[in-house]
Amino acid sequence: MVSQDDKEEAPEKESASEEKKETEHEPKGEEEEKPKEELVEGFGLEMKCEEVKHQIIAGKATNFDLMIKNKGKKKDTFHININTINPLRSEESPEWFIKLYLDREELLEKEMQDILETDLDVEGGRTVVLRIEITAPHSVDYGERVDMVVTTNSKGDPAQSDSITFAILVKQSVLAIKTSIGHERAVADTLYMRAQKKDTGIYSILAPEKLRGYVLVETINPDGLGKVVKGIKRARGVVEGDIPFDEINHFLTPKPLVAGIVVGDIVELIAGPFKGEKARVQQIDESKEEITVELFEAVVPIPITIRGDNVRVLETEGR
Repeated sequence: MVSQDDKEEAPEKESASEEKKETEHEPKGEEEEKPKEELVEGFGLEMKCEEVKHQIIAGKATNFDLMIKNKGKKKDTFHININTINPLRSEESPEWFIKLYLDREELLEKEMQDILETDLDVEGGRTVVLRIEITAPHSVDYGERVDMVVTTNSKGDPAQSDSITFAILVKQSVLAIKTSIGHERAVADTLYMRAQKKDTGIYSILAPEKLRGYVLVETINPDGLGKVVKGIKRARGVVEGDIPFDEINHFLTPKPLVAGIVVGDIVELIAGPFKGEKARVQQIDESKEEITVELFEAVVPIPITIRGDNVRVLETEGR
């Protein structure tokens, strides 16, 4: 028999039961939903590297940071095999150099060989960073490429293995030569004559009109440029540091003659029979780099078509 008090308490118990069910069905937090990566009982390994392709300048170094993880619970010894392939290499070719750093501590340094091997002891669940530093010789050819295959094998379980291929491509360098202002062209001409007489590794020379006091040189041998420049009159030496192509693109790609001119602009003619006259721009032909203008002081308003570089903008429409 149920008393009146029990009847009154029953709904409360039922309500508590419902709350428990609701709590059980509530979604778990994000941290609980993401399962943690479990270590395998035996042996396991994994390699990762964010960048596998690098460009390199003669005489300079580049680095690859290779992350090697022991996915097993047991301590393991990983056998590292580095196989390098250089199609242009011969007995007379200068040597490339390789350095290995384990968690920033130097492991070894030697000339790059066809095969390089070493062992690493890694605790279970730990990730080590193997930095591979490659240095190109001072005398290399433009476009020379070295492929490097890094294979890691577990000694605890020979079936556990991983491999990554890296590519190192030699690129040219752009350097600036400091000159006396107004003598940029003379320095460039003399440098060109020297480059023609012997193999200097110089590919191109640029003396932009708007870059006063400097000459730009594209070379595969940046360290040897100073010797080529030495003794050239009005040349003050090579500026230290390679120049990114992004900073000189505007010198390499000339602007159209009509760039900066819009219909309605007031211009002054600086060449031709109407030199010194003022006019208003009526039409622009970008394909021919010509503009059509109408002279202000002409008795009869006759359109005149001239090259875009034959005018100087005095007033811009809308400004």
